[in-house]
Amino acid sequence: MKRFAMEQLQSWKEKGKRKPMIIMGARQVGKTWLMKEFGRQFFPKVAYVSFYNNKRMSDVFEMDFDIQRILMNLNIETGVTITPGDTLIILDEIQDAPRVLESLKYFCEDAPEYHVLAAGSLLGVAIHQGVSYPVGKVELLDLYPLNFREFLCAMGEEALSGALDSKDFSIIDNFSDKYLFWLKNYYYTGGMPAVVDLFREQKDYAGVRELQKDIVRQYRGDFGKHIDAKDLPRIRMVWESIPIQLAKENKKFFFGQIKKGARSADFEIAIQWLLDCGLIYKVNRVNEPHVPLAAYKEMNVYKLFVLDVGLLGAMSDLDAMSILEGNDIFVEFKGALTEQYVLQQIISDTKYTPYYYGTEKATFEQDFMIQMGKDVVPIEVKAETNLKSQSLKCYCEKYHPQTAIRFSAKKYIDQGWMKNVPLYAVCTL
Repeated sequence: MKRFAMEQLQSWKEKGKRKPMIIMGARQVGKTWLMKEFGRQFFPKVAYVSFYNNKRMSDVFEMDFDIQRILMNLNIETGVTITPGDTLIILDEIQDAPRVLESLKYFCEDAPEYHVLAAGSLLGVAIHQGVSYPVGKVELLDLYPLNFREFLCAMGEEALSGALDSKDFSIIDNFSDKYLFWLKNYYYTGGMPAVVDLFREQKDYAGVRELQKDIVRQYRGDFGKHIDAKDLPRIRMVWESIPIQLAKENKKFFFGQIKKGARSADFEIAIQWLLDCGLIYKVNRVNEPHVPLAAYKEMNVYKLFVLDVGLLGAMSDLDAMSILEGNDIFVEFKGALTEQYVLQQIISDTKYTPYYYGTEKATFEQDFMIQMGKDVVPIEVKAETNLKSQSLKCYCEKYHPQTAIRFSAKKYIDQGWMKNVPLYAVCTL
């Protein structure tokens, strides 16, 4: 399975002044596989340690941060003679051993010649709970479910993926039928590695949905293992309400939808916990479309999405035929799947941070908003075949942006005031 993050790891390996790297991401997005596969491909030796239920190795880091002593223990534990330059040290599930995270500072300062990778599914939670974070002493790599280009590669369609990378629509749109076929399948399967692997091997839609529901059940099980009992009901309420919230015409997260009379303060901890786990994405509203967008974001007004479009479909009990047959995907679920998909691609396959635009009185809310250099770019997402863009047109008439984008199932069209970009080409932003 091809993961584009491998290229980032290769660049990190070759750096002269290299810091330990932490791979962040939700459970089951492929962190452990990526680290081991990177070691297998690019290092003669790999020293792998998981700190999950591993008290012996956790205790090694409790004593002090003498790196030579720690390396001797790693040698014994892994059976690998660790030498600088040709050994990849992998420290996995480090949220279960908080002092391991702190030790990365000393690997950076006292032993920069070693290649050290670390990961932990609940690391964000651990940091928020007071675990000391080595600020400035580590590099971060965010890992997400497979994006659409990676999915194409997994399906044996490397040429289609490469064409998207070229951004040449004279080539891309010649194969729009193929892209739309795979796009519908991606809407259904999503990008969780185990699900993509199953679909690639068996093309079994029922098996895909069963596995997705199992992953969702495992996430729900994690809620009960790692949080205070008093916070558990609220976390579950937020998680289970997201498909309902996204089905609304106005997708702003509305707390009254969870529980009558609920306020944002009641659910702040629950939402932060889900964000720290990587299980949800938050897209804040901006009330003015000016640079820098971050200065205009409203902290208490936002949309929430789950981490994967396939899991959203599983949580919503959408059946395969409603997605795969004809154009049903463009009318089912009021565009929720399409907006979730676009958001995922922006986060995982572009360099932009997504916001959305609106005010309490605005009649032309924009689905997403990104900052391209000095320009603020409004983005409209069209799930249907009806491509009237009244909201986007009203916005452009008021604010006159340099660029405006509509994502839809149609081929690339430059209409002057707006560019229509095919849904399968979000990565070309």
